[in-house]
Amino acid sequence: MKTHGKRYISVAEKIEPGKKFSFEEGTKKIKEVGPAKFDETLEIAVRLGVNPAHADQMVRGTVVLPSGTGKTVRVLVVAQGEKLAEATAAGADFVGSEDMIEKMNKGWLDFDVIVATPDMMGALGKLGKVLGPRGLMPNPKSGTVTFDVASAIKQIREGKINFRVDKGGVVHAILGKVSFEHVDIMANTKSLLEALVKLKPSSAKGRYIKGIALSTTMGPAVRLDEVEISNMLRVS
Repeated sequence: MKTHGKRYISVAEKIEPGKKFSFEEGTKKIKEVGPAKFDETLEIAVRLGVNPAHADQMVRGTVVLPSGTGKTVRVLVVAQGEKLAEATAAGADFVGSEDMIEKMNKGWLDFDVIVATPDMMGALGKLGKVLGPRGLMPNPKSGTVTFDVASAIKQIREGKINFRVDKGGVVHAILGKVSFEHVDIMANTKSLLEALVKLKPSSAKGRYIKGIALSTTMGPAVRLDEVEISNMLRVS
């Protein structure tokens, strides 16, 4: 049975059991229960009314959080020719082609995102068993397989995140840091939710947004009123 420390219990007491907060109240409350000895990461979990077992109900996409993620993202670009210089000029942390693929094959994974040009995907695909389980394999749908490496790097630096519904119908994503101003937390949360609404499968029946919870690295969850938020987003 999982036990919680004194700090967790003390901040959890600030949340009335079973209560669901309005959008504005909840995004304020999470700052109250979050402060620790470090700047905790703010996360969101959204339970959707979809069945991911059906291909036409798989929800996945990207969104650029308007206030950024608050994280330093290490970007690796795998390309060749003139695209190597373009990637370096755009601020990529690591740049290379076959040499980088060989380095990863030997176990080097000290980066957070890979941007690859389409002509390198054949060679990079051989690392599927290494990169896939870690969510590092570039994908055209996430904008990380492209010849426009400069734009891809710029979006990542500005706060672009990927999200995907899991087997339980829940989307997990980061929203930034607890130290963010309340207006920034609201903006990031709304942008993520709007992105999910745009991706609502036409085959999904019943209420689409069935539950929303905000949490921090070491704090308890703050549940938001999904009915109020669904009305705000104009989604059934």
